[in-house]
Amino acid sequence: MPLARRCFAEALGSAALLAVVVGSGIMGERLAGGNDALALLANSVATGTGLLVLITTLGPISGAHFNPLVTLMDWLRGALGARDAAAYIAAQLAGAIAGVMLANLMFDLAPIAFSEKPRASPGLWLSEIVATAGLVLTILLGLRHRAAAVPALVASYITAAYWFTASTSFANPSVTLARTLTPTFAGIAPADAPAFVLAQCLGAVAGLLCARLLLGSLRPA
Repeated sequence: MPLARRCFAEALGSAALLAVVVGSGIMGERLAGGNDALALLANSVATGTGLLVLITTLGPISGAHFNPLVTLMDWLRGALGARDAAAYIAAQLAGAIAGVMLANLMFDLAPIAFSEKPRASPGLWLSEIVATAGLVLTILLGLRHRAAAVPALVASYITAAYWFTASTSFANPSVTLARTLTPTFAGIAPADAPAFVLAQCLGAVAGLLCARLLLGSLRPA
């Protein structure tokens, strides 16, 4: 598959994912009448079902990473070359930003407006470590034991992680950075994003180490 086509799939999927995350957050908050639990339920269900569609349809083209840490994971285990990995990450970030802008515009907001929503505490950082480690484990164990189920496994995991982590499971640096650009339910203050990204990187390392212990080798079959 040509790299340009795969990068387009990564950009398109990342844009669609962020449009779902941010758009459903806005809609959920507007319709929930101040009930944050109901808004989060709407946000998590929309994100999970959206992920299932995106991974199932775009996975055969690019692998449906939509996440720089998943791309780096594939590079480290020899499933993706360095040039391709760099192109994937650039496409993911560009797509994520475009998706946030699209969601903002659909709800009559400025295309870019920085979030003022604080997300900074040890519990939130630990949550991002746990959420990302779990995502990496889900992907690697799924690929080894039941590859066809990976779309459903990832979608189910992220839906659950919205609820069992205090951070609502960003688990994705491009998602985190893009969500600084919306002043809505899904936003994160720009000053708080670097700590989230660092925690996500630590979580990815933890996930890889656990997978290595469980599987023996992370090399593609």
